[in-house]
Amino acid sequence: MSSNKRDVGMDVERRPDEKIALDSQIDKAAKFLNETQEYPPLTPEQEKKLIRKVDWIMIPILFITATLGAVDKVALGTAAIYGLRTDTNLVGQQYSWLGSILSLGALVGMFPSSYLIQRLPSAKYLCGCSLGWASMALLMPACGNWSGLMAVRFFMGVFEAIIVPGISIIIAAWYKKSEQPPRNALVFAAASSILNGFLSWAVGHIDGHLSIWQYLFLIVGSVTFAWSLFVLWFMPATPMDAIFLSQEEKYHMVRRVAENKTGVANKEWKWYQVKEAFIDPKTWIIFFFNIAINIPNGGLTIFNGILISNLGFTSVEASLLSMPTGVMSTLSAFVFSWLGVRFHNRRCLVTVGACLVPVIGTVVVYVVDRSNIGGQMAGIYLLYTYFGPYVVGIGLAQANTAGNTKKTVVFAILYIGYAVGNLIGPQTFVANQAPAYTGGVVAMIVSYGVCIGLICAYWAFCMYRNKRVSGIEERRESTAEVMDNLMDQTDFEQEGFKYTM
Repeated sequence: MSSNKRDVGMDVERRPDEKIALDSQIDKAAKFLNETQEYPPLTPEQEKKLIRKVDWIMIPILFITATLGAVDKVALGTAAIYGLRTDTNLVGQQYSWLGSILSLGALVGMFPSSYLIQRLPSAKYLCGCSLGWASMALLMPACGNWSGLMAVRFFMGVFEAIIVPGISIIIAAWYKKSEQPPRNALVFAAASSILNGFLSWAVGHIDGHLSIWQYLFLIVGSVTFAWSLFVLWFMPATPMDAIFLSQEEKYHMVRRVAENKTGVANKEWKWYQVKEAFIDPKTWIIFFFNIAINIPNGGLTIFNGILISNLGFTSVEASLLSMPTGVMSTLSAFVFSWLGVRFHNRRCLVTVGACLVPVIGTVVVYVVDRSNIGGQMAGIYLLYTYFGPYVVGIGLAQANTAGNTKKTVVFAILYIGYAVGNLIGPQTFVANQAPAYTGGVVAMIVSYGVCIGLICAYWAFCMYRNKRVSGIEERRESTAEVMDNLMDQTDFEQEGFKYTM
């Protein structure tokens, strides 16, 4: 078994009454290996074939689930240019609060959901929440005033709180650290803006008894509900649960992920790991990074259509022109995730560079004359490259957090940062500052500056921790040592844990 030694200053002692039985210490993947016959190692070609098989099944499932959850949220921005504000008599900052209340709901729902996804089958719980947020989208057309919209948006936030943490945990259970960033970019690709733009353009041509924004929510809610029923039955949380893998394929997938030393699955809730999650400096650096990087997201998500329509475009035209914002977000996620993997241990440096691109877009939007439509649109599209550093940040947390309870708590805390940033963002766009929205521009530039400082601090901390374990062999080959990697231990507990930076 690996050493339980912990660094001075990072000690998280367990009281006698908190002693955990050895059986609960072992990750379920270790138990699976112990009960499964050994198979011959895969050749490189066989391994690539297995990963391609998993990619072609798991990535589309996770991508569609994440995208539909995001569409339910960003549809509000399109609804605003299709009559929602006038139909429901919104005034002043009431529309901005419809953006912020979603994040308040996520703050309320995050920790209960984090506990439940740890204790219950994680994929099933995630899909159950997906049914919940789809139901809230279907209720939106029935709301005739601000209070009704606020209530529905609040509960939508409660259900959606587990999207990013839940999917992040699933990706970490299936892929090696080096494989996670490009999969994150694929799964969390901002295709919601593309899909929402297309749907908005399509429903813009409907001539029916309801308002166009009501048809929009009915469509996205129905599609999400139907998809959620399918993945509730089919989507596996870990390789051991996959009905599309043979026993031998499951064995090899588990052995591959064991080298992460971050665990695969353990349903025991361990309070000492909760404590460690809270005292880990990495948790709070990325927490504040998530707040800062998502302040621009919170504002742009619900004001995107308004910013474009304010340039003189019709509602239908603004819907189509909003589609490239998703393309820019997706491209930035792919490019910066690829760079983070391409250059070993340079993810933090890549993130710093990635934060500079949306700063350029922010300056362009504010400085270029509004009569210069081409310049304004180029600046608006550059604004959406903020998604790149956010996705790279998710990958850092996945790679550098071990212990199943600790991972769950850390992802919950990080999502709270996401929610707080999205709560603040809409409030920086003050109604009486339209169309320039000076407060929003200043908030975005300050946020990116804070992100750069925080990611540099994260880099320094990981470098310091790695120096303390230099010289310890990273890769282990024997079955016994692979199982040792799958002990449900945190990164602080593991003597030879190397941090990605």
